[in-house]
Amino acid sequence: MSTTQSERLRELLAPLVSARELDLEEIEVTPAGKRRVLRIVVDSDEGVQLDTCADLSRDISARLDESDVMGATPYVLEVTSPGADRPLTHPRHYVRATGRLIKAQLAEGGELVARIVAVDDEGLDLEVPGVKGRKPTARRLAFDEIAKARVEIEFNRKATERAADDETDESQEEA
Repeated sequence: MSTTQSERLRELLAPLVSARELDLEEIEVTPAGKRRVLRIVVDSDEGVQLDTCADLSRDISARLDESDVMGATPYVLEVTSPGADRPLTHPRHYVRATGRLIKAQLAEGGELVARIVAVDDEGLDLEVPGVKGRKPTARRLAFDEIAKARVEIEFNRKATERAADDETDESQEEA
């Protein structure tokens, strides 16, 4: 997809996405046989409901039908939220992952697995899990120290840990 088409799609679709108080995370056009797939990825601090994706898909489809931005080649439209394994690339992604375990590749080499405790404009406050019965330790990591990062999927996280995170989230919302 040319930069020109990507920019035109973003210009055309961003107002529809922001009108629903969502962030336009990604626009991707990929060939699929004689067609193309236009994938629009949206997100918000509260997550994205299936009904919201369906409503937005109808709005986007109508807007695309009114324009020539996709040309004459048939395409399939997909409106979706990001997957759990998407890269964390913007500060808002880290904010949304607060309380979650992440794996970060560090700019100076090495990697770090830690839980996000807090996020501000400069970086992250993390809790590095203790090893072999040791207590977790606190660590500060600036955004420019992170080469890339992803949320680690936790299948065996204890319910008490999740409940403690939920209580922390609720008390922060009340403040």
